[in-house]
Order: sequence, then structure tokens, then C-alpha cells
Amino acid sequence: MSETVKAWQCIGCGRIEAPQTCIGVCQDRKVEFVYATDHAQVVAKLAEAVRQHDALAALLRRLVHTTPRDGEWERALKRFQAEARELLGTPRRAAVHSTGIVSA
Repeated sequence: MSETVKAWQCIGCGRIEAPQTCIGVCQDRKVEFVYATDHAQVVAKLAEAVRQHDALAALLRRLVHTTPRDGEWERALKRFQAEARELLGTPRRAAVHSTGIVSA
């Protein structure tokens, strides 16, 4: 992660200045900044998204490499659905799929 720079911001026009030792070659250029609090919120959301992605990818890998025993397909499907709902934060509810199967 990058470091933050402490600076002064004008409450009127928004100009930002950070005192530095001048070596005689200064030029003003347009730059874009974000507030550190906004940046921290985005970093936290990104970390949560990465965590959820990793958890869902692990569940998907298990699904791809799992072959239930005969007669255990329905139980395995329901287990995977329950884990996926938990990872997605989706409450369990009855739903009718296009196949006409009701899941609960």
C-alpha cells in the first residue's frame, strides 16, 4: 500500500499544499487525490471482496472435484447450496426454479 502525505487544504477553493524543501525546479501540475478515509473504505471493501472470492472459489473447486456416491446426489447438492448461501450471505428461502424443483 502507498503512504499518505500530510498536506494543507484550503476550505474555500480546495487548494492542497504540502511543505517540502524546494530545490528550484518546482512546477505546478494538476493531480487527483482522494481522502484517506475514502481510500481506507475502498481498501476494506476490496479485502472483503477478495476474501469472499477466495471462499467461493474454494467451494467451486470442491464442487468440481466431488462425485457423490450413488443415492447421495441430492444430499450433496443441498450441502453445497447451504455453504454457498452462507458465503453469499443469502437467507434460506423456498424458490421454484425453471426446472419446477422447489428448493428450501
